[in-house]
Amino acid sequence: MSWLRSSPPALRRAGTAGAVTLALALAAALPATAAAPHDTATTPAPRAATVHEAESATVSRGAVESNHAGFTGGGFVNYENVQGSYVQWSVNAPQAGPAALTLRFANGTTTDRPLDIMVNGAVVSAGRAFQGTGAWTTWRTTTLTVNLKAGANTIRATATTSGGGPNVDHISLDTSGGQAGDTPAAVNGQLRVCGTKLCNQYGKPVQLRGMSSHGTQWYSQCLTSGSLDALAKDWNADVLRVSTYVQEGGYETDPRRFTDLVHSLIEQATARGLYVIVDWHQLTPGDPHHNLSRARTFFTEIAQRHGNKTNLLYEIANEPNGVSWSRIKSYAEQLIPVIRQQDPETPVLVGTRAWSSLGVSDGSNENEITASPVNATNIAYTFHFYASSHRDEYLATLSRAADKLPVFVTEFGTQNSAGEGANDFTMAKRYLDLMAAKKISWVNWNFSDDERSGAVFKPGTCNANGPWTGTAQLKQAGVWIRDQIRTPDDFPTS
Repeated sequence: MSWLRSSPPALRRAGTAGAVTLALALAAALPATAAAPHDTATTPAPRAATVHEAESATVSRGAVESNHAGFTGGGFVNYENVQGSYVQWSVNAPQAGPAALTLRFANGTTTDRPLDIMVNGAVVSAGRAFQGTGAWTTWRTTTLTVNLKAGANTIRATATTSGGGPNVDHISLDTSGGQAGDTPAAVNGQLRVCGTKLCNQYGKPVQLRGMSSHGTQWYSQCLTSGSLDALAKDWNADVLRVSTYVQEGGYETDPRRFTDLVHSLIEQATARGLYVIVDWHQLTPGDPHHNLSRARTFFTEIAQRHGNKTNLLYEIANEPNGVSWSRIKSYAEQLIPVIRQQDPETPVLVGTRAWSSLGVSDGSNENEITASPVNATNIAYTFHFYASSHRDEYLATLSRAADKLPVFVTEFGTQNSAGEGANDFTMAKRYLDLMAAKKISWVNWNFSDDERSGAVFKPGTCNANGPWTGTAQLKQAGVWIRDQIRTPDDFPTS
């Protein structure tokens, strides 16, 4: 069966079998046939991030100004154009542990103005990039995870070049992301492919469950501090898939913007203890070689900046289509070494033929991969399904393949292959039961308020900035998939 696709964004509003914000910026009852108990209570609202204004900090070789609109508080700090100028904040943490540190800045030039970020005298991010924002009145944020001690801490942002730093508005700290050891990424650590399974730092097979963003060019407003808090703490998710479309108004139109957006979302998800799938959402054209040069540039930068993290997976081609397996294999074998030069440890997820159906949508199956696997280690192959369209043949293919190959279901829906129409929870549950039994990790499509039934939130939720927790704002598919995610794998550590 061919997977349904229509190319104009006006018809699709992002992917149908695969489809977060640069700012810090994620209920109908179930039908009787799929009725299952679910938690309708909302969890307590997460503690808000604490804002520390730059104009109230210690400033060395800089000035407090207010001549560019859009700042918070009473102004911002304009660094002198010298190396070593800095802003230093004194902050208190209620307990020791990880925190999400967000710095709000503007850079009206076209030149990077990097900063060293120091916590308690130690550099935690050297030469962190602060690229141009287009205007001094255009403010953006960058987020990183830092470890604080209980009580008093100092945070310093120091210019590393003679150009000085960007204008800095404030920092904010969110210490509610969980204590070390109790989040999925903290428990499992660096993942590796072992045999046909995805294994944690203890060498034990694990199953990750989570959600995929919609196309970031359309629905970045659905990925906010509040929605990501809900995904991590109310949904109990393990993983967020960040879907960066290459075409259709995506990466190729503004590589800097979309790469920075991925950087920001990786940091935000990391602060919440989530794994992140960096999804190179190639779809149209279906030949991944069309975007090989772009992919090299994109993944080189992502791996350079985040390769020391232990919570990433790289999905290098969302849904190859209209091409042979040998063509997909050739692409993977050219791109993976580029990534490995920067990051030798993060698992790589390789798309499969016919919209990542392991070839079945083109009348083939997993045997073409087992007969000629990608010449690389620490990789898994992707499979996508939509329960209303992809029935027993697809389910059987997934079952057989998982006994021969490491497989990660990086996208699925309970609807038809266009991500719309009626939900088939019964068929979807058959897939989920199989994936639980065989420790196949999965990600559902999609964490947005798109009008289609495959988007979990009711239309208007994202523009209204929630509410994000509970089920009142969820469509039927959202209620159902939240229930499935809220019962996570029992991650083994011994």
